[in-house]
Amino acid sequence: MRKVAIYGKGGIGKSTTTQNTVAGLVEMGRKVMIVGCDPKADSTRLMLGGLAQKSVLDTLREEGEDVELDDIRKEGYAGVLCVESGGPEPGVGCAGRGIITSINMLESLGAYDESEKLDYAFYDVLGDVVCGGFAMPIRDGKAQEIYIVVSGEMMAMYAANNISKGIRKFAQTGDVRLGGLICNSRMVDNEKEMIEKFAEKLGTQMIHFVPRHNDVQRAEINRQTVIAWNPEVEQADEYRALAAAIDGNKNFVIPKPMEIEELEGLLMEFGLLDAA
Repeated sequence: MRKVAIYGKGGIGKSTTTQNTVAGLVEMGRKVMIVGCDPKADSTRLMLGGLAQKSVLDTLREEGEDVELDDIRKEGYAGVLCVESGGPEPGVGCAGRGIITSINMLESLGAYDESEKLDYAFYDVLGDVVCGGFAMPIRDGKAQEIYIVVSGEMMAMYAANNISKGIRKFAQTGDVRLGGLICNSRMVDNEKEMIEKFAEKLGTQMIHFVPRHNDVQRAEINRQTVIAWNPEVEQADEYRALAAAIDGNKNFVIPKPMEIEELEGLLMEFGLLDAA
């Protein structure tokens, strides 16, 4: 089983990208579980027809420790298994605790056992936070493959560089590696070329460039992934290509994060930052 974590700046489209990619993988015949690691618990909505799934933490609060796997894991589109870690009540406790609790419980209940015959476990991780509980997929070897969703926007690239620093730190004592950057386009000028160069500087690859298209929003309005909503549109083929690229990826590296001056030089080169 391959364990994959998707990181990136908050609002960059990680959950949308993850679910649409998983739709491409299950179309290829892969069996996949998605573990949402965001307190908003919205990492599996498209897989469940827009329905909000009760999170692991909510289940524990309401039912106590005596829970079964089916209490916290639901089957969604094309057999995708869906889990939402959830978070504490607003203003109380650390949201990262939900991830730790959720993954530990999934392990104890046998969600990762060979009998489950999973090809992939995907972790959709909150924002660009790589400390505390949010670093657990990296820190504790729960995920071996990391993909960073990025765009040609300045803060998205700053976040991706910081996430690369976290990956490099934990790669020294574990087998976590960066599999590449996924460019979720914001239609920035020369965006593809910029992210390709950014990836090269980090020592990795841009594994796919996902063009911006309103079909993504149309599918979400219908509470579906693009492939489920209309498998014939061009955007569905983009997610199929991304899924195939991840499925066949062999290029896993310890990233080489850029110094801030070098990153700002790249941003100036592409006109995202003015020279002082």
